[in-house]
Amino acid sequence: MSHLSDLPLLARGKVREIYDLGDRLLLVASDRVSTYDVVHPNTVPGKGAVLTGLSAFWFDRTTHLVSNHVVSYTDGVPDEARGRGVVVRKLDMLPIEAIVRGHITGSGWKDYQQTGRVSGIELPAALQESQQLPVPIFTPSTKAEQGLHDEAIDFARSVELLEPVAAGTDLFDSGERLATRVREVSVALYEFARDHARERGVILADTKFEFGLDPTTGELVLGDEALTPDSSRYWPADGFEVGSTPPSFDKQFVRDWAVSSGWDKTPPAPEIPADVVAGTQNRYEEAYERITGEPLSAWLERTSA
Repeated sequence: MSHLSDLPLLARGKVREIYDLGDRLLLVASDRVSTYDVVHPNTVPGKGAVLTGLSAFWFDRTTHLVSNHVVSYTDGVPDEARGRGVVVRKLDMLPIEAIVRGHITGSGWKDYQQTGRVSGIELPAALQESQQLPVPIFTPSTKAEQGLHDEAIDFARSVELLEPVAAGTDLFDSGERLATRVREVSVALYEFARDHARERGVILADTKFEFGLDPTTGELVLGDEALTPDSSRYWPADGFEVGSTPPSFDKQFVRDWAVSSGWDKTPPAPEIPADVVAGTQNRYEEAYERITGEPLSAWLERTSA
């Protein structure tokens, strides 16, 4: 078994490292945490395992909606990355992020307050913060370089960005056809996860997906992570009230501390206090346990074998 240090490192993101395995890739989720696109110097223990384990849960249950990039969570994964690593097939990743909103919150709430729209979509008047939308909406964004912020775009702009990608495929002969497929799959994934989460006492307010095309077949494939606390807003259903910002199972707990700390959101990020680290760790693990119905230790045991 190779060690991570023996593998060619292709890229290092805010949270993940990507290693080259020849015809495959190894993605390893770290315990790093970032807010406002800046990585903090200390980590949240177990966070990488939650991201990988929860993604595995959703990947396994959504193959009827779209195929995904997973090859193995054990074969080819070095011992020191077990539970946090996954071997995946290589994809030609799309230049947009596919965001689906089921509730009006976050940046979408800010845009709605200013314009009555989100990503060019006209919404009903007099919505309150965190209110459930009549139907989920697809609100894509650009993919910014590390340290920069993604830009919300409308569907027409997503068509333009996907046009050159679609032109090189047999399955998608136009940017509009590819963008429409991404939108349809993203909403279907959101609705499936929303319904499951609700049965577990959790509200899935919004989420972000990343897709790629299989370089051989041109098939649309779900990649990166899926429906984790890093890419989604999960709220406890008990105590949820429209008109406020609910407590969440994601890194909003760290964001709230970062705002109150007086940090100006530019590098370097400050060290996260121990109580905030512990609170964040508890929230991530509770999200895993509520949604999957098992403790995080069960996932770690399965992938250590």
